[in-house]
Amino acid sequence: MVFASPTYFTYPMPLGRLTIGSDGQALCAIAFGEAQLPGEKRATELTNRAANQLQEYFAGKRRSFDLPLAPAGTDFQKRVWRALEEIPYGQTRSYSDIAHAIGNPKACRAVGGANNKNPLPIVVPCHRVIGANGTLVGYGGGTKIKTYLLNLERHAIESDG
Repeated sequence: MVFASPTYFTYPMPLGRLTIGSDGQALCAIAFGEAQLPGEKRATELTNRAANQLQEYFAGKRRSFDLPLAPAGTDFQKRVWRALEEIPYGQTRSYSDIAHAIGNPKACRAVGGANNKNPLPIVVPCHRVIGANGTLVGYGGGTKIKTYLLNLERHAIESDG
């Protein structure tokens, strides 16, 4: 059996640079800016494919991603991240909505913590989670990027109609 080694590479994107990391089989990390991730710094077929899909997303031509994902986290975090993937493009959910979706309605704060630890922002759309009162609460890339992503999705949907 051949094991692929971890790699990462940084790509220019419309909102700035994104560093994309892979374990050789699946994506494990997307970091805002120039970041050093585990493994060798080199582009691979998988990191290039992820970068291309992200470029299509930023161009308003892609609404979901078709990539193998392997985010490292606790079982609880992984349940939250799977729930985030169910939020439709251009829509938002509250932390409470996500807590209910995973069958743990009192876990709003824990959902917020898991959201904050999401290692695959944009692809696992943690930017679609907002406060119960509709406010744009924290985001790993900053609220300016969160606003950018939400507006990008809303604009793409409005252009359809």
